[in-house]
Amino acid sequence: MASSTRVGPSILGSDLSRLASECERMLESGADYLHLDVMDGHFVPNITFGHPVVECLRKNLGKDPFFDMHMMVANPEQWVKPMAAAGGSQYTFHLEATDNPGALIKEIRESGMKVQWLRTQFPSLDIEVDGGVGPDNIHKCAEAGANMIVSGNAIMKSEDPRSVINLLRNVCAEVAQKRSLDR
Repeated sequence: MASSTRVGPSILGSDLSRLASECERMLESGADYLHLDVMDGHFVPNITFGHPVVECLRKNLGKDPFFDMHMMVANPEQWVKPMAAAGGSQYTFHLEATDNPGALIKEIRESGMKVQWLRTQFPSLDIEVDGGVGPDNIHKCAEAGANMIVSGNAIMKSEDPRSVINLLRNVCAEVAQKRSLDR
């Protein structure tokens, strides 16, 4: 069985002028990790975080956070090594596996078919869903088999991020518990 449910806010949805304090706020609100969307302006049109930002966050955050990096970059081999060095010992990388970023996420949100397939094929795999996840659709993600949840605006824009994080985590944990009892 996959490890326990983990929830990570996407810090791209934060007030970027206060990035370190926003990250601290999320960690203090119970986030299990921080999700960074790394975009290079080539694979996708936007440009976001690079290794200098990760280095600064690593130095300035009171806790030793786990960085989950969603790499939407044309040449990942040029990005992974510096990001890994900047990120320290705790990080994961997710390379975009489609020429149409967002299409896979839309499909997962709408049908859950790929997540369900992954869960049946790899019951112990950590499966992350990223893109528009919040209280309104967390049940669908959990029922499909996701146990790592990335949520941007639902957490970052909430007046009570702790309650949103707990809700997302609890729904996934309850569904996983039910799934294990049904076997």
